[in-house]
Amino acid sequence: MQNPIRTINAVAPTRVCDIGGWTDTWFAKYGSIFNIAVYPYVEVQIKCYRTKEGSPQLKVNLENFGDSYSLEPHSIKYERNPLIEAAIDSINLPEDLSFEINIYSSMPPGASTGTSGAISVALIGGLDALTDGHLAASEVARLAHEVETVKLGQQSGIQDQLASAYGGINFIEMRQYPFAAVSPITVPNSIWWELERRLLLIYIGAPHNSSRVHQKVIERLGEDASENELFNRLRALAADAKNSIYAGDFTRFGRVMDENTEVQRQLHKDLVCGPFEDAISICKSYGAMGCKVNGAGGDGGTITALTDGDMAKKRQLIKTLTESGYEVIPIYLARQGLRVW
Repeated sequence: MQNPIRTINAVAPTRVCDIGGWTDTWFAKYGSIFNIAVYPYVEVQIKCYRTKEGSPQLKVNLENFGDSYSLEPHSIKYERNPLIEAAIDSINLPEDLSFEINIYSSMPPGASTGTSGAISVALIGGLDALTDGHLAASEVARLAHEVETVKLGQQSGIQDQLASAYGGINFIEMRQYPFAAVSPITVPNSIWWELERRLLLIYIGAPHNSSRVHQKVIERLGEDASENELFNRLRALAADAKNSIYAGDFTRFGRVMDENTEVQRQLHKDLVCGPFEDAISICKSYGAMGCKVNGAGGDGGTITALTDGDMAKKRQLIKTLTESGYEVIPIYLARQGLRVW
């Protein structure tokens, strides 16, 4: 078996607790978003070989699904796994090498934590290491966003790719879609550690389709929702989230999370489904200070809960959620975004 002449590793975090989400879309036109990058991240490993006649130039391994197949990098069709194929097609690969790409994430598919964006960011960042020069974080995020919106024609806001590329806790100001400024929120370790300790990510056990959920909201609000009162409220909540974290005010932050989820309910009746409401009710019975339905919401995905700091109570909550059929996904705050080596 041929040994690789070079191995490239790339990891990119996912994100939770996206306050102000929906205002990062083309139909919002401008927006403000607060979010938190977390592990588990997406892992990409690229093994590079000298091209061997008769062998495929590109092999893709989707470790989570036990799926492997070959592609010709200069004639890629977005058929088998369009997101991955379109991301690979975003970078011009050297013709004198062949590649084996392995992709893995321990975040469940359709978890509404920006995993699709993280896959594109990690793939583009890793493949970029094979080219002359290097893309900046903003450039990687832009290309990753174009994978979904331009190459695949799907609905997608800009926040997921930015959170994955930059990492950390961020306040994103989108002046005009899709152009945005990312402001990292730097807090003392005591606030960082306490926030990490209190957060809980709950998967309700059913994946969702973000693009389809976006379409429902567009149909209800129209193609210009820029001055919709609910979108204005979401923009204000993103600023409130930023300020509450700077202040280390978890009571205020929890209230913002709850208010954001209430606005999601008002945006469309299908955004906060019955299992979400049930999981939120369980969290509240254990004193959770706030619950945010992540991402676009819908009939599947995850909730971020902010517990009250009592760790014994948090462990009991995890036990109850698990017994109720929900999955609690361990998360850690990601200080860094895309890493390539």
